[in-house]
Amino acid sequence: MRILLTGGLGFIGSAVVRRLISTTDHVVVNIDKETYAASHDALETAAAHPRHVHVKADICDAAAMRAAFEEWKPEVVMHLAAESHVDRSIDGPAEFIQTNVVGTQVLLEAARGYWSALDPAAKAAFRFHHISTDEVFGSLESAGDKPFDEHTPYDPRSPYSASKAASDHLVRAWQHTYGFPAFVSNTTNNYGPWQFPEKLIPLVSLNALEGRPLPVYGDGSNIRDWIHVEDHAEALCLAALEAGKPGETYCIGPRQERTNLQVVKTICAVLDRLRPDPAGPRERLITFVKDRPGHDFRYAMDPTTAEVALGWKAKFDFESGLEHTLRWYLANEAWWGPIRARRYAGQRLGVSPEARGGTGG
Repeated sequence: MRILLTGGLGFIGSAVVRRLISTTDHVVVNIDKETYAASHDALETAAAHPRHVHVKADICDAAAMRAAFEEWKPEVVMHLAAESHVDRSIDGPAEFIQTNVVGTQVLLEAARGYWSALDPAAKAAFRFHHISTDEVFGSLESAGDKPFDEHTPYDPRSPYSASKAASDHLVRAWQHTYGFPAFVSNTTNNYGPWQFPEKLIPLVSLNALEGRPLPVYGDGSNIRDWIHVEDHAEALCLAALEAGKPGETYCIGPRQERTNLQVVKTICAVLDRLRPDPAGPRERLITFVKDRPGHDFRYAMDPTTAEVALGWKAKFDFESGLEHTLRWYLANEAWWGPIRARRYAGQRLGVSPEARGGTGG
């Protein structure tokens, strides 16, 4: 089988590529334009594998997308390419609209044009899997509210989640209007090896290793459901290659909710055990900072439908998954060190320059 996968140099995309190359015989055509968060290293041995092909291209480039379909003739599309950082979307929403909304429309049209010309058997077998986020559902206002599921109304609250909600709606509109064989999956916060160090877990982990402040928004009571990226990659492959049905939605989650403060304290405790700090326990570094604008209180999903439909369930519990991740960061400073030195030093995003303590950047 030939799989056209967008965003395969990103955090989740690279995990999917690694899994496809290591556990299947399929060919993976990896379309990625190599933004700031892209990493060839994250592909590990898949990067040079003969069944992996990297095409440097932008999903907003209609001619390039049409050419990719014409050359590689995929049987499955897995669409992961997206701008995904909420704080960056607050600073610069236009790029999120361009990539997540316009890019998805361009890719859908290229895929639909290709699909329409297939013979009946190939047309019936073709699948387009759009990967999205739980943030499109808005915010649960208390710890006792019923988790999101496949029937939860959309209520996005940030430029990022609004752009992803729009892309989800486009995919469903193409399926309903044109009979295009597409489906959507939504997931919770991912963590694990190779995550770009702007997100909470790698940012706090690396700051803790360097003895720097550990920023916690507000009072740290915001709640997220955390899924290890390898668990998510397994679910995505099962959906795209085996069980996903056109027109369906799959909410993929692990039922492992934690407050942000709990996450930060757990990171401190694990690092104190794995690499003690002579200056003392790392909880001393926790620093409460001004909350970000429009910060959603809680995300959580009920994954029952996906578990049954896909025959899947998350294998990592949060504590073992977090320790697995932290051991990886301890062993891979050669990867994250240059990123911290030259591409992203841990500065705060999504607030005014004055709130960052500087005059720009």
